[in-house]
Amino acid sequence: MSRADGSFSGFYAWLKEPLSQDARQTELIQQAWTDSGKVYGYRKLTDDLRDAGETCSENRVARLASLAGIAVQIGYKHRPGRCGGKPAVVADNTLNRQFQVSAPNTVWMTDITYIRTHEGWSYLAVVIDLFSRRVV
Repeated sequence: MSRADGSFSGFYAWLKEPLSQDARQTELIQQAWTDSGKVYGYRKLTDDLRDAGETCSENRVARLASLAGIAVQIGYKHRPGRCGGKPAVVADNTLNRQFQVSAPNTVWMTDITYIRTHEGWSYLAVVIDLFSRRVV
């Protein structure tokens, strides 16, 4: 018997699969983390492993990920010095919070947002007609 607990079944399980379960699952966690762009935490990594047919708990994945140096990416780093330049020009408030419009295509509202992706920043702009409340 080669195991400290003295079980023959553990020895024969090791003969069938010499690579330990910890090492094998750590490799799978590392691969899933790399595939995610190195942003996934233990919860999503657990979901990925379960989708791949592995039997594991969130605590086990968290422990193995921690031992392998895998950590979730929280937020995005602020790069100092990149916020310089001219201040933004603010347009006059001509609508003056009068959102009730009597005819279509007379007043449009717009909004813009920035979305961080793996490829960089994406910009989303929307123009809405205030009469019909539909996107133009």
